[in-house]
Amino acid sequence: MGGRGETVMGDVPEGRPLAVDPKAESGSPTEPAFISRPDGAPLYYGFVVLDDVNVDGFTLGKITDFEAEPCNEGDAFVIAPDGSRAGLVWEVYDPPYFQEVTPIETGRWGVWGVGFCLPMNNRENARRNLASILPELKLRWAEWKTRFKL
Repeated sequence: MGGRGETVMGDVPEGRPLAVDPKAESGSPTEPAFISRPDGAPLYYGFVVLDDVNVDGFTLGKITDFEAEPCNEGDAFVIAPDGSRAGLVWEVYDPPYFQEVTPIETGRWGVWGVGFCLPMNNRENARRNLASILPELKLRWAEWKTRFKL
């Protein structure tokens, strides 16, 4: 796969294991919780929150289960100290980068494409990668709170 989310001609996308929270209750008897969130459930409900991957009150959640299978790219989310959330589309990439994928909106402070220097192969590296983008995340979170008067 090309850097910064670019696809090289001829690359066939690979599926990645999902980090589904087995304790999450679905709003539907036939669909998983991440597809059918119960009323009032936050964005990214149904995926695993890594409570031990926390930096300055910001917690990482994983959509792609990087612990189940090695991967160089995937999806995740960040929970701010107030419980609000933003999405991450990540890849292991040097030099690191931080760019907008989806703008800030009422219910989410954006989705951000990020390049991490460290492989996402354990929780300590995940914590260090979260710490590396935290200054940018804090700026986007503050902008979201200001824009939506939260």
